[in-house]
Order: sequence, then structure tokens, then C-alpha cells
Amino acid sequence: MSIAQHQDTAERLLTDAGLLPVITVDSVDQARRIAGALLEGGLRTLELTLRTPCALDALAALKRELPDIVVGAGTVLDAAQIRQSIDAGADFLVTPGTPPALADALAQAPIPVVPGGATPAEFIGLMARGFRVCKLFPASAVGGLAMLKGLAGPLPDLRLCPTGGIAEATAADYLAQPNVVCIGGSWMLPKAWLEAGDWARVSASTAQAVAIVRAARGG
Repeated sequence: MSIAQHQDTAERLLTDAGLLPVITVDSVDQARRIAGALLEGGLRTLELTLRTPCALDALAALKRELPDIVVGAGTVLDAAQIRQSIDAGADFLVTPGTPPALADALAQAPIPVVPGGATPAEFIGLMARGFRVCKLFPASAVGGLAMLKGLAGPLPDLRLCPTGGIAEATAADYLAQPNVVCIGGSWMLPKAWLEAGDWARVSASTAQAVAIVRAARGG
């Protein structure tokens, strides 16, 4: 498939998700429990960051054991992690930022990619390589809604998944922006709930988040 086809897939995937929970796990079992709670609440797509030693094993376990779930490998930083994520079964790749060498490697990836950026210059460079579906990160730190509105004029074809600092109270405002296909967030996964194993509370918060997405999109 061409990069354009992969980008079409990335846009459909993110649009269908509406909300991309970003998770970092300490064990494979924790990954299973988090994914199960998210599914129970109505979210089947997630970004599992490669920030812990067990992340790739957890990704592989989720893809093997939960066929209905869509898992993106997040915090992908180099070509080695691209290969490792694909080997583990990742459905798509996400980066926090995308320097030129990483962008070139991602352009050759055989699965959809959502490359990250924080400035107009980064997004113009990504679009020159064929990427039009990108992650704005860290969204709130680089201007949040103001940044999204600012990018919409000069880059009308750019579609974004803002991530970083988005909370339940601001989710609808982000989703209302015409250039936003999805938002990333973790407010339904506070550390205290995870440590307490309060999966019912995670599921309830996830269901509320899904309701916010549907309301924001008129569904």
C-alpha cells in the first residue's frame, strides 16, 4: 500500500475511535486489565507507549488475546522500534515528535502511521513526505485550541490528533475543531485507580468519555 492509502486508513481509524487512550503499563497483566476495562467502557482503540520494558510483550499479548482491540505502538523513537512494534503486531505507529530521519523511516512502514509534531515547520515537513494525519504533542503546552485554530488556516488539509494535557472538561472543545479527527487522553486511567485495581471505575469513566465524544459529534 502507498503512504496515501495508509494515511486514509489512519484517518478512518482515528475518526472511528474519537478518543485514543494513551497508556503506559508496568506489566503484561496490567495491560490486559486496562484493555479489558477500556473495552467494557466502549473504547476498542488505544495507544500503548513503548516507555516501559514490558511494552512490546504487552502489545503482543493484547493482539493475541483480544482480537477486537486495535493497538497503536506509541512513543516510537527510531527505526528499531518501528520494526519491533510491527513484529509485535501493532496496528499503527505513533510518535511524540518526528525528526527527518525518523520521518523517512516511517514513510516506508507497512502499516499506518500517526507522526507527531509541535510546530508548523514539523507539520510542513511531514506533509511533504505524504503525511496528512498527525499527532499534535504536547497539545496544551504548545497552545492547545489556539494552536489548532492557527494551523487550520495555512494547513487546511492537515488532520490532527491533539494529545497531552487534554482533560474530560476540555475534550468536547478539542473535538469541536474541524481539523481534529481524534483526541488523545488518559484522564480515565488515573494512577490511583490503576494501583487500586479499580477497573469498574475505569470502565465507568471510559463510558462517560465515549458519551462526550458522541455528543460532540452529534451522534
